[in-house]
Amino acid sequence: MQARSIDNQGTYIARMAARTVLDELNVRRGTPSLVAPARATPRQSMALSDIDNQPVMWFYSTVIHLYRGDPSKGLIDPALAVRAALAEALVHYYPMAGRLREEAGRKPVVDCAGQGVMFVEADTDIAIDDLGDVRYPPFPRSEEFIYDDHVYKAPPPGVPLVLAAIINQPLLYVQVTRLKCGGFTVCHQSAHCISDAAGLAQFWKAVGELARGASAPSMPPVWTREIFNARQPPLPSFPHDEYREPTDVCDGDRIASTPQRDMARVQFSFGPGAIAALRSRAAPGAASASQFDLVAACVWRSRTAALGYASGDEVQLMMAVNARGRRMDVFGREIPAGYYGNAFAFTVARCAAGELCGRDLGYAVGLIRAAKARVTYEYMRSVADLMVLEGHPVIARKRTFGVSDLSHAGFDEAEFGWGKPVYSGVTTDAHRGATFFIRGKNEKGEGETFVGIYLPADCTGRYRKEVLALTTKLEPLMEKASSAPLAPRARY
Repeated sequence: MQARSIDNQGTYIARMAARTVLDELNVRRGTPSLVAPARATPRQSMALSDIDNQPVMWFYSTVIHLYRGDPSKGLIDPALAVRAALAEALVHYYPMAGRLREEAGRKPVVDCAGQGVMFVEADTDIAIDDLGDVRYPPFPRSEEFIYDDHVYKAPPPGVPLVLAAIINQPLLYVQVTRLKCGGFTVCHQSAHCISDAAGLAQFWKAVGELARGASAPSMPPVWTREIFNARQPPLPSFPHDEYREPTDVCDGDRIASTPQRDMARVQFSFGPGAIAALRSRAAPGAASASQFDLVAACVWRSRTAALGYASGDEVQLMMAVNARGRRMDVFGREIPAGYYGNAFAFTVARCAAGELCGRDLGYAVGLIRAAKARVTYEYMRSVADLMVLEGHPVIARKRTFGVSDLSHAGFDEAEFGWGKPVYSGVTTDAHRGATFFIRGKNEKGEGETFVGIYLPADCTGRYRKEVLALTTKLEPLMEKASSAPLAPRARY
């Protein structure tokens, strides 16, 4: 079976039925309060790395976990259980209870003084089944489950507006919402400059372990941000196209110029049959290609064709590649286990639109694999050098499609004593110009990759056609494009 449109009639009806209930959703929040580490922690300043200190990291990322009720838990309040475990976890991860301040040269440091993270508990009258199909994002009415009350202060002279949003603010906001069925959600917003997805998942796994009675996290946290600092003098050793806009003369981009009201969301799931079809089309060089390589090639090519770029227009796929597990030096040392800072780099596959759409799928797969292979420890140090040397440049956006694979982030390892989460991940998987790859299971229990993207509404038909042509043997489905509004604060 080929890639399956999730905007089919059955799923659409199920989500619309849930939406009827959710239209009346009423979440009653308690009084927010700070949760400090359960015991005294070191008072010190801790510098971020030059990888952490990038403009693209200066925002709060949002993740939600959804759990079913457990009658055996009796009268145990999940909000109190999470709060107590959070306080214990902050003893080990005490920088997360601190505040960012800026030193000379726009170098943010964490002032660790046990200030605490923001916490609020809430209640709602809906049950978990009222949420509908929650195997994949967007999570319904997610704004109600997020405590988003960041106090904005005008930045001091020289401080970028976006950085001001997290300076002197809590680095973590948590809302635990109890459902009427006994289930609950844990939704958190965290400063991305402190942790990437893998690091954040590690932290919440620790909170879960402590909630279940552990005396300490199974993985001790490691700070050591200096491993990703610029060298002296900084000397970038790679071209870093991810921070350079395409150089061709054309500057038209439908994604950038289309008003939000004219954008529509399209989502496909890629199961075993679709992956097999893509691998066959990408042969002979795709035998060792990963599912990410194949799906990314399919989506990038199909999206490029749908947007109708001219043959000579440069297009690029930007990927976030995890550097964990890669050698740091000739002695075989790796990034320390337990490191929870940002340990990934952006890398791009770039070519002319005509080449991407005119050649076989294996060409796109090859570009993607070559771009990923560039991400070594030396590459990471080169990015750090570039940040310092060029004053923290921003990532490219023109005719650039950003993808990040969250399949293996580990958010589902956050268990507080109520079992595995029903859903655990981002609240929305697609933004204008970027998307996340989400792993889930279909009705047969088979693994699938869910990919949603936003396109100008008049491009969605061509996009569907391109995806289905590459994955073949699709069973007929009745489809309906979603006109869901774009998520706010779109970030890569």
